[in-house]
Amino acid sequence: MKSKANELSPAAYVFDGKLPLRQAIPLGLQHVLAMFVGNLTPLLIITGVCGIGNSGEYAGIQVALLQNAMIIAGIVTLIQLFAIGPIGGKVPIIMGTSSGFIGVFSSVANIMGGGILGYGAIMGASIIGGFMETVLGAFLKPLRRFFPSVVTGTVVLSIGLSLIGVGINSFGGGNSASDFGSAENLLLACLVLVVILFFKHWTKGVLSSSSILIGIIVGYIAAIIMGCVLPHTGVTADGVEYTKSWVLNWDKVAEASWFAVPKIMPVKPVFDARAIVPVLIMFVVTAVETIGDISGVIEGGMDREATDKELSGGVMCDGLGSTLAALFGVLPNTSFSQNVGLVAMTKVVNRIALASGAVFLILCGLIPKLGALISIMPQSVLGGAAVMMFSSIIVSGIQLITKEPLTPRRLTIVSVALGVGYGMGANTAVLAQMPETIQLVFGGSGIVPAAIVAILLNVILPKDKENKQ
Repeated sequence: MKSKANELSPAAYVFDGKLPLRQAIPLGLQHVLAMFVGNLTPLLIITGVCGIGNSGEYAGIQVALLQNAMIIAGIVTLIQLFAIGPIGGKVPIIMGTSSGFIGVFSSVANIMGGGILGYGAIMGASIIGGFMETVLGAFLKPLRRFFPSVVTGTVVLSIGLSLIGVGINSFGGGNSASDFGSAENLLLACLVLVVILFFKHWTKGVLSSSSILIGIIVGYIAAIIMGCVLPHTGVTADGVEYTKSWVLNWDKVAEASWFAVPKIMPVKPVFDARAIVPVLIMFVVTAVETIGDISGVIEGGMDREATDKELSGGVMCDGLGSTLAALFGVLPNTSFSQNVGLVAMTKVVNRIALASGAVFLILCGLIPKLGALISIMPQSVLGGAAVMMFSSIIVSGIQLITKEPLTPRRLTIVSVALGVGYGMGANTAVLAQMPETIQLVFGGSGIVPAAIVAILLNVILPKDKENKQ
């Protein structure tokens, strides 16, 4: 394993290093595989809620939106990596369609009566919300004192904890699958995990750093072999026949076209206060989450804290990228936490590597057949990689929290934020008697309440005496 062909260039561990494309492309491709399904899922859910799903008169619109989602994720990632003026943090972050807005968008769709009008109201609110977040990012420097390492570390830790459940759901094949937790799904996920561990720790250079990509490819091949020797269908307890979740749907690839031009504004934006107000609140929340993601990826990948300029540019890219996304009919684009875990695990922060992944995303949008080939990947294959990546985010959060001595004050902030804040968000039943707006903002992942509690405690609790504890 010591041949030069397998040696990874030191530039891979430097953000602006000159990395050869033969090494950059596989490193970038594993980022795309890690986030591909997650990038499209929120759009599938919200179009379904609005009644413009994959059947009927609006089927063509949904296909165009999915195509645009891949293209926009690639473009906004490039802006985040290279920056346009103050827009973009020049940080190793992959951008994608945010799942954090699903709750509030579902509520807006119901309030607006669904349909194209409801989806248009979501787009209109996202355009305004994106501009607001951009302005917030521009003035982030004076607000930085509210986000010391103990606060950002708690947010990063909350992000990791919230993703563990997502990773395990994929590990079992997707909790909506009829064969969730089946022996085949668990076997596939374990195979991927074992392959990743082997290449990560028993090889060096390119092979070690591309362990996620190799694991997913091996899992994909295993699913093909399983499809040749195992039955494709099963029967539920009610006697209903279903197709097993690990079976590859080659028809989807065959039906996809070879080339498609993206449509600008496939859904006309509608500006309605009933949609704008709750969505604006979520844009403030997602700004806090982005600060956590950038802090986590800089700490995990570069072993230092993020600068004011990186945080400000990153949040501004979040906002402007979301506005751009809405003009193409796509849900807000924000930093993708899944890929933060991948960077923290591999320590590969090279801009060219991540940019090659962004270009691949754009190609997936322009060449639907390529996108379809990735979209049929079994959830259990992704899950085998996800559990390890998401756990790496938790470790990054712990590293941020312990960057300074754990004084009683810092311990209190972390303990209460995780106990009350994260616990409240993770168990939404405790908020059942609260107004719907509070349930939407605080319920779900636990990231938002944990962040708010950490910020408040950092302001309220008496400061430690400098250098005395």
